Amino acid sequence: MILNGKALCYGDHVDTDVIIPARYLNTSDHKELAAHCMEDIDKNFHKRMEQGDVIVAGNNFGCGSSREHAPIAIKASGISCVVAKSFARIFYRNSINIGLPIVVSDLDIKDGDQLEVDLDNGVIKNLSQNTQDSFPPFSPFLQELIAGGGLMNALKEGKL
Repeated sequence: MILNGKALCYGDHVDTDVIIPARYLNTSDHKELAAHCMEDIDKNFHKRMEQGDVIVAGNNFGCGSSREHAPIAIKASGISCVVAKSFARIFYRNSINIGLPIVVSDLDIKDGDQLEVDLDNGVIKNLSQNTQDSFPPFSPFLQELIAGGGLMNALKEGKL
């Protein structure tokens, strides 16, 4: 699976409370969660973002509360994947479970750079800077899980 999108860059320690503020946790409606994604850290997120774009961050992305609302809000917003130098362990797991691809990379990426992320072969290309990095590709099982929309979809379809 190859993903293409513009980079939306953030710093280190972006926690789940700014990805989706706690005041919106009373809903499980994915569209409602998407409408408030990143609003406490980036008021212009929805104006800047286009379908398929990529969130890029520094270290420890998704730290804080263990809420699956955060990756759901990101995915429902239309973000194709998240690239960070490192992820909080529970965010990593929750993302895979809902079918949101996440990639660990320290490739130099600036806000607005055009990216190509090849999940099958483990290559991320910064097309704007003509640079690239490699990462360990997901196992075939996880690739299928992500492509199928996550763990719950796999269960519903009898694949697990």
